[in-house]
Parts: sequence; structure tokens; C-alpha cells
Amino acid sequence: MSTALARRGWVRAWPLYPLLLVVLAFFVYPVAQILWLSVLDRAGSLSAENYLRVVNTPVYWRTLGITLQISLWTTLFSLLAGYPVAYLLATSRPKTRDLLTLLVLMPFWTSFLVRTFAWMILLGRNGAINRLLQSLGITDAPLSLIFNFTGVMIGMVHAMMPLAVMSMLSVMQRVDSNLVSAARTLGARGGSAFWQIYFRLSMPGVAAAALLVFITSLGFFITPALLGGRQQTMLAQVIIAVIQEVLNWRFASALSVLLLLTAALVFLLYDRILGTASLSGGALEERARQRQPALLARAGAVAGTRLINLLAWLCDRAGELWERLIPAPGERAQRTLSRPLLVLVAGLIITFLCVPSFFVIPVSFTDGAFIEFPPRGFSLRWYATYLGSSGWVDATVRSFIVAVLTGIVATLLGTAAAFVLVRQEIRARGVILALILAPLVLPRIIIAVGLFYLYARIGLVGTILGLVIGHTVLAVPYVVITVMAVLKTYDERQDQAAWSLGASRWRALVHVTLPQIRAGMIAAFLFAFITSFDELTIALFITGGATSTLPRQMWNDLLLQVNPTLAAVSTVVLVLITIFIVAAELFRRRTVAR
Repeated sequence: MSTALARRGWVRAWPLYPLLLVVLAFFVYPVAQILWLSVLDRAGSLSAENYLRVVNTPVYWRTLGITLQISLWTTLFSLLAGYPVAYLLATSRPKTRDLLTLLVLMPFWTSFLVRTFAWMILLGRNGAINRLLQSLGITDAPLSLIFNFTGVMIGMVHAMMPLAVMSMLSVMQRVDSNLVSAARTLGARGGSAFWQIYFRLSMPGVAAAALLVFITSLGFFITPALLGGRQQTMLAQVIIAVIQEVLNWRFASALSVLLLLTAALVFLLYDRILGTASLSGGALEERARQRQPALLARAGAVAGTRLINLLAWLCDRAGELWERLIPAPGERAQRTLSRPLLVLVAGLIITFLCVPSFFVIPVSFTDGAFIEFPPRGFSLRWYATYLGSSGWVDATVRSFIVAVLTGIVATLLGTAAAFVLVRQEIRARGVILALILAPLVLPRIIIAVGLFYLYARIGLVGTILGLVIGHTVLAVPYVVITVMAVLKTYDERQDQAAWSLGASRWRALVHVTLPQIRAGMIAAFLFAFITSFDELTIALFITGGATSTLPRQMWNDLLLQVNPTLAAVSTVVLVLITIFIVAAELFRRRTVAR
């Protein structure tokens, strides 16, 4: 009977199959091809020569070390700067939280190349930051803020911090603030109450943010290439060079496997120390039930406990010192100090996230031939250059077409899959969900290399269809996560009422369910649209020349020359995406109001 029920469940799960087919054909198979190519020699025979070359060449190990170092520092700074912002959002009123969330997510809505270009303007020797420091008398000569480790860190932390904030916020919002109040009522000082209770309960979010930021950073190449120097070359840059300059697929596959194994090792250590339940904000008790090696579990627990105790002690001593300086009662004095300090720190960090997105606007109106701040005069010449170039205009139109098609396809496939995963009991549900979400965890450069090799064999290189398929693989996890979150809060009794009144399941879906979750579907479409419009890694491999997307066109110009035309293009992109998002948000709110 159980076998028959299982078969019936798999039959009813048919809406899930189109997405699984796409993931298996254009994600699992290309990645498997990369693994297979890495163990072949030039004659097509099994060989370890590619891995031996990696092992015996010190430069690749140094590059891997640089990649790990940059990823670790990016993760650390993103967590340190993101935690106060996430805490402020979690403890603010709903309207304030919504506004601050939009500001935090502004870098996500802005093209990644636009942000990086803005940092090139800000951090340059004649950039705004150096000019400000010299005008204030802080420095006598321009500081070296770009083409080094400092520039890479600024750019990567700016890119990764929104991901860290949102990962931590999802857990912090479920922490009961009454527990901290109860601890203070029982005599605990503010520092001890926060670190020993609130911070411990928020650790699942911190751990999940650390893993996502670190693994995402492993595959970065845009920021190191534009803001770093030779000493900041990451492994993804080497893989791109091996394919585009040497055309050595097998060796590039071996390097990709090295990056993949690094990500897998990090995930394995994370699982052994903290448990995978923390990725979904699992409770401490659930994580404690997971099997963990005693040595790693004890080491992590002891080190974490000692660090938390030290931070609690330091905060308590600082509170005592503040009480001596202010005649107010102790608890009131601490609260008077802590909240404004939190607002100040979080406000500065949010400003750091927002300013670069708009900094390119005044530069785009310069009358000079070079990028500088403040700009010289006022002119629209660079907008005329942009609009008069068929290459730029065609790339812009092509990117919007691909992004819209990707948003539609990803929303349809992801929504259908989300319904099955939330509403039906099927075997291996966790495995299927992990497979769908895997493109979020796997470094994007590996997916791009696999798709490039596959597309070259089936004739999809340089086609809009190839771009839409590749972008859908990357965007559909965001759709599935968003729609699943909406469906989990949806009252299914509304569907049951429609069925009882004679409506078929299809009519109930179209006229009852979908209108109720329309706002969530619009948000999912926006995620997919922005993911596609801003995507460069896949476009870098499978487009070029007359088939370039806007990010690919901007990338080519950034590598060759940095001129005000890029500022004009960046401003147009920023305005268009802002209009698109605002229009979608107004439509979503109107839908909710109905």
C-alpha cells in the first residue's frame, strides 16, 4: 500500500518535473562534464596529468591561498558590519524596518558593475575620498585605496553585506526579546543579557550568513579584477584566463574541481561543527541532535563560549564606566547609550551601502574627457555617445529581453515546484530542494564553464535561448525560496472552501490561490529579473561581439578604458532598474490592497 501511495505521490508531483529536467540538463550534467574532463588527457584517455600540473605548480596554490584569504576577510568584515544593521532592523518598528530593508538591499538592486565602477571613481588617486581627506588636512598626499587589498575588501564587503544582513535578519526576527528583558529583570547587566541570550539565539543566522558569504566569495572575479592588483588574483580569474586565452578545457576543469572541492570542504566542516540545520535557522536543540565529531563540537563550543563570555564582560565593564560618568540609574543609562550608538553605527554602514549606487550620476554629466570628481562643467555629450552607439543600445535591449524572459520562465517553473514542495508529501523532498538550491552554493564560475562547454557542442553559444536557460538556473532558487515562504503562510482553507462550492482544483488555483499569492510571485519575478540583468559570469563565456549583454559590454570597456561614457551607461541602468522596481512594487502593493 505504501508503494502504491508513493507512486501516486510522484504522479501528482508532475509540476515539479519541468524544473528538475532543466536543473539536471543544464546544471548537474554540465558540472559532471567538468569533473569528467578534468581526468582526461589530450588524447581523451584517463589521466591525472591535469591535477599533477596543479599540484606541482606553486602559483596555483598561492592563488588558492589568496582566494581563501580574501573570502575569509570578506566574510569576517561582512558579519562584523552586518550584525549591527540586522539587529537594528530586527528591533525596529515594521514601517522603519521596511524602509531600512530597502536601503540595505539597494546594492542588490543596482548592477554589480555599476557599483564596482562607482568604487573606482571614489577610491582613485583623484577620487572623491582622497580629495575629501586632503581638503580636511587629514592626509598630505593621495592614499592608495585601489588596485590593492584595501580596494578589493571595500568592493567585496559592499557586495556581500546585504546577503549577510538578510540571512541574519531572518533568524533575529524570531528571537523573543522578552528573554533579554527577563534576564535584565533578574539582575543581568545589559552586556551579559545581550551576548549570553540574544547573540546565542541569533547564532544560526550568523553561521548561515558566514557560509553563504564565504562560498559566494570563492567564485568572485569582477571585484578583484577591477579593484585589485596582481597580488589579489583569485582562482576564478585564472580559470577564465585558461579558457579564453589558452583554450585548455581540461586544465580549466581541474582548476574548477579544485575550487569545487574547496567549497565542499568548507561546507563539510560547517556541517560537522554547526550542523546544517542552522542554514534554515534551526533551533539549538535540533542542531544538538545532529551527529557531530566530539573533538570539533567541543572545540567549537569551548572557543565560542569563551569569546562570548569575554565580550559580555567587556560590555559590562564599559557599562559600569558609563554609569560613573552619567548620574542616571544604571539600566536607564545603558539604554540611553546603547540605542543611539546602535543607530549611529548602523546608519554609517547603511550609508556605506547606499552612496556608491548614486555617486556615478553627477560624474556622467561632466564636460571633461576624463572621470573626476567634482565633474567639470555640465554636458550631455556622454549620453549622446551612449545613445548614438548601436553596440551599447543593442546590448541594453538584449539584456532587458533576456531578463524579462528569465523572470517569466523562472517564476513559472519555480512557482510550480514550490507548490509541490510545500503542499505534497513526496520522498526525497530534502534532496530535491537541495538540488534546486545548489546553484546558490556552487561557485558561479564552475556553472559558467560547464555551460560553455555544453553550449559549444549543441550550438547555443551566443544565443538568447542559451542565456535565458543559464540565467534561469541561477535565478530559480530565489523564486522557489520566495514562493515557498508565501505558501507556508497561506491559509489553504480558502481553497477547500472553493472546492466545497463546486470549483475544480484548476479554477480554485487560478481564481483563489494565485491572486492571494500574487504579491509573492511579483517579488520572485523581481529577484529573477535582477539576477539575470546583472549576470556577467555566464555572459562572459557564451556571449560576445554582436551578442553581448550590457554587463559584458561594460566589462569590456572597464578593462580597456574608463571614460565618462561608462558613467552615463551606469546612470541609465540605475534609473531604468529603479523605475522597473518601483513600478513592480506599486503594482504589488495595489494587489495586496485588493
